[in-house]
Amino acid sequence: MAVQEAFFLPVAGGQRFCIFHPPRGSVARGAVLYVHPFAEEMNKARRMAALFSRALGEAGYGVLQLDMLGCGDSSGEFGDARWEDWRADIATGVAWLQDRLPLPLTLWGLRAGCLLTASVAVDLKKRPNFVFWQPVISGKQHWQQFMRLKAAAALGAGNGKDVLDGLRQQLNAGNNVEIAGYSISPQMAEGLAAAELLSGAGQGGRVAWLEMSSRPSGEISPVAQQRIEAWRSAGWQVDARTTSGPAFWQTSEIEEVPALIDATLDVMRSWQ
Repeated sequence: MAVQEAFFLPVAGGQRFCIFHPPRGSVARGAVLYVHPFAEEMNKARRMAALFSRALGEAGYGVLQLDMLGCGDSSGEFGDARWEDWRADIATGVAWLQDRLPLPLTLWGLRAGCLLTASVAVDLKKRPNFVFWQPVISGKQHWQQFMRLKAAAALGAGNGKDVLDGLRQQLNAGNNVEIAGYSISPQMAEGLAAAELLSGAGQGGRVAWLEMSSRPSGEISPVAQQRIEAWRSAGWQVDARTTSGPAFWQTSEIEEVPALIDATLDVMRSWQ
């Protein structure tokens, strides 16, 4: 069987570029769908996404990497995408993967991709497991941080607030805004800002929660710990761990963090 298969997945009004990594070895253990992060973090993380996908294939998992609308080699423009379009893309990817590989499903998200996985999972007939890499807990906070990229150059001149106010006015008027080279639609901004990393009441399953930590104690961040406890209270088995290494989704150079891959595989082996 081929190591990986690149193809275009047809969707309404276009196509999505995908890479499928088939499970290797004598035992197929599960199916994994990767949901990439927002904007430039997606590009910075491609190397780590590819490395972990290959490692999962070696461990017996089939992995589908999918570029959502306006991202990578998929059709459409980033500025045309809405949050709901991306949710639909993920649902389409899940359907393809489950048809190709009818095994227990894991949704693997990175950063804002975690928000999308949790949102889509609520509508699935069977609850998946999750792999969360450095999950964004609040879409509102993530969007505010992204907007500050636009204001950063103006902060020295003391008019950063005016820049942020201008962005909000553009969005409220129904116009796209340009931030860090990306055109963002009002619908995308609204959807991201409204997203929260919620468990879905009573939907039990397994979660691998991995964070990069610079704390000497190596502990999960306090904000994340509160959300983890909420997931556990809802019946989910959450294995939360930290690893050391660069924040590869935002570093100037492309970075690899083997420790993160090893730690995630260790959690997933415990699910067997």
